[in-house]
Amino acid sequence: MSSTVFFHSCRKVIQQALFLASCCAASITFTAMSFAADKPASTELKPATTIKFWNGNKTASRQQYEREILDATLGATEATKGPYTIVESREDYPLAEDEASVFRSKGFDIFGTVAGNQKLAREQKILIPLPLMKGILGYRILIIRNADAAKFAAIKSAADLKKLRMGIPDTWADAGLFRHNGYPVVEKGSFDDLFQRLEANEFDYVTFGANEVTSVFTGRAAKSGKLIIEPSLLVYYPFPLVFYVNPQQPALADRITHGLQTIGANGELDKIFNRFYGDLLGQLHLAERTRITLENPILPKEMAGFKPAI
Repeated sequence: MSSTVFFHSCRKVIQQALFLASCCAASITFTAMSFAADKPASTELKPATTIKFWNGNKTASRQQYEREILDATLGATEATKGPYTIVESREDYPLAEDEASVFRSKGFDIFGTVAGNQKLAREQKILIPLPLMKGILGYRILIIRNADAAKFAAIKSAADLKKLRMGIPDTWADAGLFRHNGYPVVEKGSFDDLFQRLEANEFDYVTFGANEVTSVFTGRAAKSGKLIIEPSLLVYYPFPLVFYVNPQQPALADRITHGLQTIGANGELDKIFNRFYGDLLGQLHLAERTRITLENPILPKEMAGFKPAI
């Protein structure tokens, strides 16, 4: 065999060997890809995020409402942010310094309160400036002594109401608001003794948000038969309910913000609000009452343009 023929024969053998090697490699690669595609995705669940929620210092109706809003908010972000577990405390902290320290010394992650709560003025916190209750907490209905019904029915202006004394438990956020607007305020005692003190003529009236006045009256004020829900007056001031988040939890604050935006846009917030309070708006005849409007000096700058959505 000549050297030229030998050379071409060797080259042909080498080319065939390379072709077979490439086919084997392709087959191996395809098999590996098929195996990877057929392999089921991991079913391992992400660990649930534990969220410590303080829900004290408020009426039972608000506690239930705020818990449902928080659940809906976190649920709306579960697909992107993962599962969650809420550890809720409804323990009351009647002392202002105790409420102020719910993040700093008690280790809670989130709680609901009025925007601008002055007990938090010197505390580090993250405000979520999205209202939870459409502003209904600022629609204030009076509870008065039955014997004074004619006196209150005759009130037609702020000047008339300023002749009377408002009673409020010690440390409640709206005491300073009423004083700022020139109203006499008797700030003393607790929620538990408020109505006994009203009956005893220590002051002339108390106010509660339209969202809770009926349940508060039925549960606490109606027993003696000496008090009534005043039927003709409405005191209004911008008083949005919001979530505050522990300053060490910026990721949670971001999740709450996105969750509230989601349930606001998809109608879930409206559904919860209407289920709790829709009937009350008609029962209390808010539009028919004589309305007295107050300024709110504690409203945070982030919510300066707040308007109720009722």
